[in-house]
Amino acid sequence: MKIIGTPRRRVDARAKVTGQTRFADDIMLPRMLHCKLLRSSVPHARLVRVDTARALAHRGVHLVLTGKDFPVPYGILPVSQDEHALAVDRVRFVGDPVAAVIARDEATAVEALDLIDVEYEPLRTFSNPDDSLAHDEPRIHDYGDGGNIHKAVSLGFGDVEQAFADADLVFEDTFFYQGNTHLPIEQHAAVAAKDPDGKLVLWSSTQTPHYVHRALAKTLDLPAAHIRVIATPNGGGFGGKSDPFNHELVVCKAAWLLDRPVKICLTREEVFYCHRGRHPVLMRFKTGVKRDGTITGVHLKTVLDGGAYGSYGVASTFYTGALQTVTYHIPTYHFQGCRVFTNKPPCGPKRGHGTPQSRFGQEIQLDKIAEKLQLDPAQYRLRIVEQPETLTANYLHVGTIGLSECIRRIVRTSDWTNKFRKLPRGRGVGLACSSYLSGAGLPIYYNDMPHSGVQLKLDRSGGVTAFCGATEIGQGSDDVLVACVAEVLGIDPHDIRPVTGDTDLTPVDLGSYSSRVTLMMGNAAIQAAERARDLLSEAVSRKLEISKDRLVFAERRVFDAEDPAKGVAFKDAVCLAEAMFGTLGTVGSYTPPRSAARYKGGGVGPSPTYSYSAAIVEVEVDPSTGWIQVPRVWIAHDIGRALNPTLVRGQVEGGVYMGLGEALMEEQEFRRLPPRLSRALVHKFPSMLEYKSPTTLDMPEVFTELVENPDPRGPFGAKEVGQGPLLPIMPAVANAVYDAIGVRIDEVPITPEKIVKALQAQAAGKTPRFGPTHFPDVPWPETLNVPPPWEGGDGKATPEAESLRSRPRDSAAVRGERGWGPARIKK
Repeated sequence: MKIIGTPRRRVDARAKVTGQTRFADDIMLPRMLHCKLLRSSVPHARLVRVDTARALAHRGVHLVLTGKDFPVPYGILPVSQDEHALAVDRVRFVGDPVAAVIARDEATAVEALDLIDVEYEPLRTFSNPDDSLAHDEPRIHDYGDGGNIHKAVSLGFGDVEQAFADADLVFEDTFFYQGNTHLPIEQHAAVAAKDPDGKLVLWSSTQTPHYVHRALAKTLDLPAAHIRVIATPNGGGFGGKSDPFNHELVVCKAAWLLDRPVKICLTREEVFYCHRGRHPVLMRFKTGVKRDGTITGVHLKTVLDGGAYGSYGVASTFYTGALQTVTYHIPTYHFQGCRVFTNKPPCGPKRGHGTPQSRFGQEIQLDKIAEKLQLDPAQYRLRIVEQPETLTANYLHVGTIGLSECIRRIVRTSDWTNKFRKLPRGRGVGLACSSYLSGAGLPIYYNDMPHSGVQLKLDRSGGVTAFCGATEIGQGSDDVLVACVAEVLGIDPHDIRPVTGDTDLTPVDLGSYSSRVTLMMGNAAIQAAERARDLLSEAVSRKLEISKDRLVFAERRVFDAEDPAKGVAFKDAVCLAEAMFGTLGTVGSYTPPRSAARYKGGGVGPSPTYSYSAAIVEVEVDPSTGWIQVPRVWIAHDIGRALNPTLVRGQVEGGVYMGLGEALMEEQEFRRLPPRLSRALVHKFPSMLEYKSPTTLDMPEVFTELVENPDPRGPFGAKEVGQGPLLPIMPAVANAVYDAIGVRIDEVPITPEKIVKALQAQAAGKTPRFGPTHFPDVPWPETLNVPPPWEGGDGKATPEAESLRSRPRDSAAVRGERGWGPARIKK
């Protein structure tokens, strides 16, 4: 291959480094007006009165909108259509939009906001899950699983209590993962206008133009064919721009009514109100093991603080437990999860979507198990790594697994065996592993249509235009698109013009989330390119009078493999094919394989394949102050195949950066104002002045290893890299702190004051730990018992499991005693 696997500059690099990339806030249109939102100053209240008369009379104001203008609710999931563009009868958190002003400029709009009179009737405020679980009334929403519980699930795969009885040791731990937010460089922005034909156009910094398009058609009651959503290049998303947002709907309504372009760009404080970030999650892990470390069963309970609205919350709940089984072999598994509503900004999907929290707990507990069994943490994990080509207890089909090789690489490059438990006090190393999706197996709205599509137009000049609905959010998806097409057609990536994220021009792609784009769009692009290549081959083979199977596409030529001088230029091949077939255009699409899961809730977790990561973090901890520094990180990622190693390394190191922020300093914390001011529950850190994130000065030296073992399900063998490398960083930091000073910090962020308190407990002869000890009583639903696939309903293996059994489960390769490889033992 000439392009795939070669480090190169991305196709949009020049535009970005020269400032020519037009983000949403860069769009300026003639006669454009500006919008600002009035947001609730109280956390939970009925709206008694919203008087906009003074604002509407203010000079320069063109329109004021309120909840009565948006009677139709919306939401990203079909089961959580609980939001309105502007509050209709109730506000549910400080920052909930109440009214919108559209004026000649932003300053005028801000002035007019102060002229809107709002009367609230306060309601009880729910500040945490304990509070929401203890009080059913007043309900924050009138749907869900009762009271202020949004979603509660209980899934059992095998007899976990018997598994604990069969275990030699049973470990039980409670962990807490604080919520945090995405902090993209670019704030949310949107511009709406009517086009010359009177149809609605929205330019927005969104990750999901297809779902925004759907929400607009519903809430504005317009024909979907008369709405166009253009996802502008996106200055970072990380999941925070995956929902349809109220400001997008508001500017569209205003533009439709005024017949003038309307723009909004949120302030950084408003981005905190939008949130959709990491759920705060309290979890309890109970794990049974044999004396050799073999896991007999796991029981995981999670409670999620969902904030004020549903967002992706139902999926988030399942994700806190879905992927525990694809990393290590867990033969019996019981998962219980509960998401509750509180009066805070709504939580949603942040990089890793529900999995970093439970990964944090599991990896720390595995270190505790290894210590009790007197096993090296790295060697212990090698013993229990799940085997490739199998079905897990919860019916997730695991394909290729490069985790063992990831562990071996970082153990070698970090000199782990000479550092672990051997460094001076105050210095330590910690290891953790992870796994993640390469695209979700089901769409949000269930149907049988493709998840991604690509159309190609071949031009007589030799250029190719690639149309795809995927959104470039900085991760390099445009580069993946053109690279896949260029490799198949044998041309340069810069000969291809990508047109992406436009619901009028491009085929549907479900969005840039769940690390789905490379695998799904990449496969669709390859299919479209191969169909184009077939047309070109037909014409060129006739011209050269040779068989099609002798033709090679490379170096912008189509030539005879046996006589390379005999051939034609690529552009001439296009002309020959156009003369033969007419105007040239091809399509490709991708739909994931059907999941083996047939139980309710089984739609969360399946993926065409899973990526794997392992990380070792070195820390320096000052025992007198608790101050932590991270000088070095070693990380290995099972990428399948790196389509562009430069971009892959950037994604891995970006994951390390974000993981360190979550591990050490980032927290979406709230506090109540003093009664003399208000009883409002507000952000404790509502700006980047207080909400701390690592700077370049905090970034350690990172040693990145790419483990390549092509997966047949991915384009050219590629797996995901956008989210997986984040997951092992937080628990690796916690494990390293324990190695350094002998105290456990069982929650994030791991801050100096928590370390000092744990050290004080250690000095007093108490448990050297800081972390939660309480887990609330949750009214769990009746457990849905599903036999593991190797048992089936009658004690026999299911057909899917039987067909995937390729080697004994206790084989040497699984135990890590021999090198890992893709070869399988056939029956």
